[in-house]
Amino acid sequence: MSELANITLRFALYMDLMLLFGLALFGLYALKGPQRISGAVLPFRSLLTVIIVLGLLLSAAGMFWLARAMSGESDWAALRPHIEMMVLEMDVGVAWSVRIIALVVAAIAMLLNRHAPGISLLVATTAGGVALASLAWNGHGAMDEGIWHFTVDILHLLAAGAWLGALIAFAWMSRADGLQTENHIRQLTYAVTRFESVGALIVVVIAATGIVNYLFIAGLELSLGTYGILLFAKIMLFGGMLVLAALNRFHLGPILKRSMQNGQYRVAGNTLRRSVMAELIAAVLIVGLVAWLGTLSPETDIGDL
Repeated sequence: MSELANITLRFALYMDLMLLFGLALFGLYALKGPQRISGAVLPFRSLLTVIIVLGLLLSAAGMFWLARAMSGESDWAALRPHIEMMVLEMDVGVAWSVRIIALVVAAIAMLLNRHAPGISLLVATTAGGVALASLAWNGHGAMDEGIWHFTVDILHLLAAGAWLGALIAFAWMSRADGLQTENHIRQLTYAVTRFESVGALIVVVIAATGIVNYLFIAGLELSLGTYGILLFAKIMLFGGMLVLAALNRFHLGPILKRSMQNGQYRVAGNTLRRSVMAELIAAVLIVGLVAWLGTLSPETDIGDL
């Protein structure tokens, strides 16, 4: 039960910080000018504020859980000195402190959204990226002495966050009640067009860093244990996402553009929404697998063969 709770907490924190970074970043490259104001296209201020608050709560719960696991204590009075020691003296505590500061900065940035939407999203993206990167201290990359594995972990997290944030944004923009006017479908078409090149870069980074990550962790040995099975499932889901992404790029994008000429906004929007939702489900499952994989050791798996 404790292991399940740990995986669930990791999953929630990964999802939360990925969305913070990915949604704010989406507002920078896929929207322009007044569209970046909260409520114009996406409810940046309310949505990201909820994500930030949840990130703070999950981070606090994560530190409590880690201190409890390391010390064996469960009473708050007994745990407090262990938490203070971890925060002040350990690398994981430094990463946690950086994350908390980054989340506070992102929250302040959201207060400026209506007056300076571009700057607000830029600050939120940067702070969200720092907060997301701090999770690498809890991954396999932080266990290596070199910096390369750690850097690859961070790039993998950021690319995954960018993709997940874009999926949520497209799901929101393509909802049925949001495709009533030509202006809405024009905004969606523009965002899809802007995402085409960014999405290609995201896919390349995720694939490359994923391969390098596995080589760092397990070398050329393929595990047939729990770690290997979960990793294979992750690869299969990612492959499915690539197929859907290619469909969006080469089929749905042109359909959206033609719908602008024919006035068939709902047909194109509904088609895009179904594809995005399927891709989003796969993404959520992948994040769940990542949270689980982070609690396992591939070396143990290989050693048991």
